[in-house]
Amino acid sequence: MEWWVGLTVAGAFLQNLRSLLQRRLTRTLSVNGSSYVRFLYALPFAWLLVLWLGQTDLPVLTPSFWWYVCAGGITQIVATSALVAAVSHGQFAVGTAMSKTEAMQAAAIGLILLGEQLSLQALLGIAVSLVGVFLLTGGVSPRQIFQRGPALWLGLLAGSSFAMCSVCFRAASLALGTDEADAWQRAALTLAATLTLQAVVMGVYLIVREPQQLQRVLSSWRVAVWVGLIGMTSSICWFTAMALVNAALVRAMGQIELLFTLITSIWFLGERVRRREVLGMLLLVLGIVLLI
Repeated sequence: MEWWVGLTVAGAFLQNLRSLLQRRLTRTLSVNGSSYVRFLYALPFAWLLVLWLGQTDLPVLTPSFWWYVCAGGITQIVATSALVAAVSHGQFAVGTAMSKTEAMQAAAIGLILLGEQLSLQALLGIAVSLVGVFLLTGGVSPRQIFQRGPALWLGLLAGSSFAMCSVCFRAASLALGTDEADAWQRAALTLAATLTLQAVVMGVYLIVREPQQLQRVLSSWRVAVWVGLIGMTSSICWFTAMALVNAALVRAMGQIELLFTLITSIWFLGERVRRREVLGMLLLVLGIVLLI
C-alpha cells in the first residue's frame, strides 16, 4: 500500500472522530463558534509539529506559497459555511451529495491550475465512488437534484470550495519543494500557515458578528483541546497525502469517511442498514480499489 493511501484513510478516520467531539460543542456554541474551535485549538499543535519535525530553518516562503495558502484557507472556510447552509434547508441528502462532487471538481481544478492529469482508471474510480456516495447520502434521485431550492447550488459551492482548497494546499506544499522525503515538513508548514490565517480571519469575524462566542470558545477548552489535537492530526495526514499525489485522488479516497460514519451510526446508535446503503458501500469500496 502506498503511503498516501494509509495517510488518507487515517485522516478520514480521525476527521470522523473529531466531528463526533465537535458535535458536543454545538450544545453551547454557534455553528461559527464550533467551527472556530477547530482552527484556534489546532494552531499551537500545528506549530509545535513544525518545530518537532526540525524545521527551524524555514524555507523561502515565496509569494506563490502565500497566495495558495490564502486561497486555500479562505475557500475552506467558505466550503464549511456553504455545506452547513446546504444541509439546513430541508434537503440534507441533496446538499451533502452535491458537496461530495469535490473529487471530480478537484480533478478539473488540478488540471487547470497545476496541469496534473489522471489516468482513465483513476477517473473511473472517482466516478464509481461518487455513485456510491450518492447512495450513502440518501439515495438522491435526479428529480430531487434538479428541483428548485438552494441546497443544490449551496452543495455545489461547497464541493467546488473543498476542491479548490485541496488543490491550493497541494500547490502551496509544492511551492516549498517537490522532494517526497520532506513531504511531512512541507505539509506541516503549509498547515500551520493556513491555520494561522484561518484563526485570524474567523477570530475577526466573531469579534464583529458574534463577540459572545469568543468567551464560550475559551470556556469550552476541556473538549476543544481534544478537537484541536485530533483535528490537527487528521489535517496533517490529509496535507501530507496531498503533498505526495494529486489532490483529486486524496479527496476521492477520503470518501471512506462515510463508511466510518455509517459504522459509527450502526455501532453506537443501533441504526439499521438498508439495501441502498449496502450497495453504496460496495460501490464506494470498488471505486477506492480502482484508485489504488
